[in-house]
Amino acid sequence: MDHQSRSGIPAKKRLRDRLIGLTSSHPDWAIGFQDETWWSRFTQPQLHAWSPDGQPLRLVEQVPSKTDPTPKALACYGLLLRHCPVQTAQWQEELWLRFVAERPLSAITTQFLDWCCGKLQAMGKRVLILVWDNARWHISRAVHAWIQAHNRQVLKTGQGTRIFVCPLPIKSPWLNPIEPKWVHGKRRIAEPDRTLSALEVEQRVCAALDCSPDAHLSVSENVS
Repeated sequence: MDHQSRSGIPAKKRLRDRLIGLTSSHPDWAIGFQDETWWSRFTQPQLHAWSPDGQPLRLVEQVPSKTDPTPKALACYGLLLRHCPVQTAQWQEELWLRFVAERPLSAITTQFLDWCCGKLQAMGKRVLILVWDNARWHISRAVHAWIQAHNRQVLKTGQGTRIFVCPLPIKSPWLNPIEPKWVHGKRRIAEPDRTLSALEVEQRVCAALDCSPDAHLSVSENVS
């Protein structure tokens, strides 16, 4: 990034920080840091660990079988939610996760947002400050139009959770606190001796990140 202008980063970071501050003073607001990642069944993460005999523990990258129909990696959406309930006046944090049957797309992004807003409405949250990067399935016309229509419907009916998008500067993953969750999660699910099945990957991810398993998001899924 040395060759790039950094003028946009402080401004967007200040916006993010100001919105975090506003959320802390509005118990019916929440801030969500969204991102997507891939959980590989074969690629091993870089990590340090103790081995029983005191020798270095070496993770061997498994080789995919030509007869294995299971995907080599599983994609998922995540929302790191932070909110400050009036009862406690202290920040609470939880991670919501949905695996994807295909790969991240605009149509699946809107499904994930719809699912999150449903959960937030049940929590009594009127506003979601949505912090995410500039992935093409975040800034697409379809997603932009869906958010606008969703917010109009909330304002018209007085029910639901409005979305206020706070985009992150380009190439600034350190501003999204969900990123370390992915790194540590991939280390925690690593299996040095064999290839994990897709179900085992999901189960380990949910256990490592303390998330409840849910149905996969899919393009064919109908959203109300």
